[in-house]
Amino acid sequence: MLWQRVLTALVLLPLVIGGIWYLPSVYLAPILGVVVLLGVRELALMTGFSGWPAPALMVLAAVVQSLIWTRLYADITTQLLLADALLWAAMSALLFSRRKPLALSRERRPGTLVLGFVCLVLTWVAVMWLHARPGGPPLLLSLLVAVWLADTAAYFAGRAFGKRKLAPMISPGKTLAGLVGALIAAVGLGVAMGFTGVLPPVGVMPVVVLYLAVTVASVAGDLAESAVKRQAGVKDSGQLLPGHGGVLDRIDSLIAAAPVFAALIWLLEHQV
Repeated sequence: MLWQRVLTALVLLPLVIGGIWYLPSVYLAPILGVVVLLGVRELALMTGFSGWPAPALMVLAAVVQSLIWTRLYADITTQLLLADALLWAAMSALLFSRRKPLALSRERRPGTLVLGFVCLVLTWVAVMWLHARPGGPPLLLSLLVAVWLADTAAYFAGRAFGKRKLAPMISPGKTLAGLVGALIAAVGLGVAMGFTGVLPPVGVMPVVVLYLAVTVASVAGDLAESAVKRQAGVKDSGQLLPGHGGVLDRIDSLIAAAPVFAALIWLLEHQV
């Protein structure tokens, strides 16, 4: 229901913004870690691994996050983020170009589970890497604004002008006009952010390219989760958030956008 969706958003939005702005990274990390654990559980259920595998994977994710936390400033972190960004670049190309329908599957899909598990954990790594750095909270919030703006612009542009489907075999509701609308919004955000001093001082055009790449990645993340749900034969990843579905339904775009954003920030910094 619409009222549930609006009410949930009104509750969550200030909590997310306030948590990112005011909480130290050491407190934010376990909170966001729990979100990842819930996402891992939903992914396990959608890929056919009900029963003991779901909680076992949640424990494994918590252990991996704890081990990575001590290396957030180490070279291994940037290497992981760069590798994940390249992975999403490849996945984006595959998702946008898919022309064959996805078959409903009741079988277990371990490949999808492992890939999703890795992507979820690395999303947490990317978010915490951004937050823990100097000037991190506004930088991380700019990423969230980019994702939210892309989703909103795509929705309204798609409703107004959408005729040609973007990826009909994965998500029939998404249109090419919606993607164009999201990209136009990304250009506007990039121009605005280029003058704020929040990002590395590389000029406006590199910042615009950064947000264009993040927007494409966010759409790919949405498509990736839609593909998993389509194969599982479900509308939502869960029912945890009234009116919004599950955790994965809310962070699907961020799963792809966060590592791409973090990797590009690192590259921009090393060009300054």
